[in-house]
Amino acid sequence: MNYKLKISPQVREFQAVLGLQHRRAVKQAIRDLAKEQGDIRALRDELSGYHRLKIGRHRLIFRYLPGRIIECIFIEERRLVYEMFESEMSRIIGAE
Repeated sequence: MNYKLKISPQVREFQAVLGLQHRRAVKQAIRDLAKEQGDIRALRDELSGYHRLKIGRHRLIFRYLPGRIIECIFIEERRLVYEMFESEMSRIIGAE
């Protein structure tokens, strides 16, 4: 049984500016994620509770929600993704 996907605005905006080949790869990888297919790893330490999906040189950060939902939260190039995501999460938590 597939998961329902919830895609954040950041993921949609990032995908929109990619070149055609990378855009297609991200789109297909997200479709496959709904079937829990792909190079998926649980994150640790400060990012515990989140997972990453490897998509070529990009990483998609997501989490599982109740009701068989996968929330795709953040995507960026591998060398930047974790630092930027942690920074964004700190900013959001600090604003609450």
